[in-house]
Amino acid sequence: MELRDAATRVLDKNWTGRSTVPSRSLYPHQWSWDSAFIAIGLRHAAPQRAQIELESLFASQWQDGRIPHINFSPSVPRDAYFPGPDFWQASTPGGVETSGIVQPPVHALAVWLTHQADEGESVRRDFLARLYPKIVAWHAYLRERRDLGGRGLVSVVHPWESGMDNSPAWDEALARVEPAPPDTFTRRDTEHASGTDRPTDLDYGRYVRLAATYRDHRYDDTRTPFDFALEDPCFNALLIVSEHALASIAEELSLDPAPHLSAAAELTTALERLFANGNFHARDLHDDRLVGADTISGLVPLLVPELRQVDELLATARGPKFQLGQVRLVPSYDLTGPAFDRSRYWRGPSWFNTAWVIHRGLAQLGYDEAAGVLRDGVLALAAETTFAEYVDPFTGAARGARDFSWTAALTLDLLRST
Repeated sequence: MELRDAATRVLDKNWTGRSTVPSRSLYPHQWSWDSAFIAIGLRHAAPQRAQIELESLFASQWQDGRIPHINFSPSVPRDAYFPGPDFWQASTPGGVETSGIVQPPVHALAVWLTHQADEGESVRRDFLARLYPKIVAWHAYLRERRDLGGRGLVSVVHPWESGMDNSPAWDEALARVEPAPPDTFTRRDTEHASGTDRPTDLDYGRYVRLAATYRDHRYDDTRTPFDFALEDPCFNALLIVSEHALASIAEELSLDPAPHLSAAAELTTALERLFANGNFHARDLHDDRLVGADTISGLVPLLVPELRQVDELLATARGPKFQLGQVRLVPSYDLTGPAFDRSRYWRGPSWFNTAWVIHRGLAQLGYDEAAGVLRDGVLALAAETTFAEYVDPFTGAARGARDFSWTAALTLDLLRST
């Protein structure tokens, strides 16, 4: 009860009235996949608020269907976060200021789980009926506009779109990008978190360059000369899971689920082409080859129904690269890899949201003992670190922000599974 109350207090503190900020200091706006994970946990404490969380996010949807990764709050100073609204120069027809890039599409799953938490309230508010066409448009944007490789998979065009910003999977592709001069921008993240935990200035300069190029081409996916374009396993696996969720939503609304099940099947077949040497790997469209780095992104497909590579993937997760069950949660990168850094963001530390994803995959596959060990590890570390953003994979020491919203939310969800 104590942990549940503490997690609820974090979500209450970070609630703005229409959405939940990931962190009051480090991330003072609404983030796309954060809000999806937040709703998944918030549904247990305040189901209507979870619905509003997702509705608020979809209010930032563009006419082309994309869900931008940041929905900027007008009540926050414009320079509180970089890159802010003045950098992105993007807004919806309704005047909502947003970023111009996207994040992994876990939203349909969040909508479906939120509906299930209080079906009566969901029906009363027409929650599914209102969000279903928006999610359909979102998935259509991804499958039609972002299949840059022509193989049926979505490409990310910025490391931030993967949600795993400075993953070693992006190193070779980023090395081709000329960084923006350091005197042309001011980072805000290192004012609120240790620089040793965050991406380097060099990488940040490259992030800024990629975003500025996309912006200067008006976020046109057909005209922008993408120096960075990769088919990411995590992004596509979550799209598959969300297509399955969308099929469930369609059935609930007495609509045809077949198009969504067909899309999920097509995506799964395409995703399997990213599998090599026991793991799923990003494909770099620049030279049409799989990236060698083993990252947590490659394990996320454990969540995909009827995946043929489950046994090999589990062997990799339990092996020396990730040591599932032997270290704290699931490391974000190969523990034996040359780029491993136990402190720096997505280059080694363990994250609570990816642990939740792997737990859900294990539970669905019937690996109850392994799922239970991971669940217990999440709950213990959430309590020990006061809901840290991420942790050292060996010691469990807190890294990044504290009182982090998705950590608190997913704690609530896992408490319900005990």
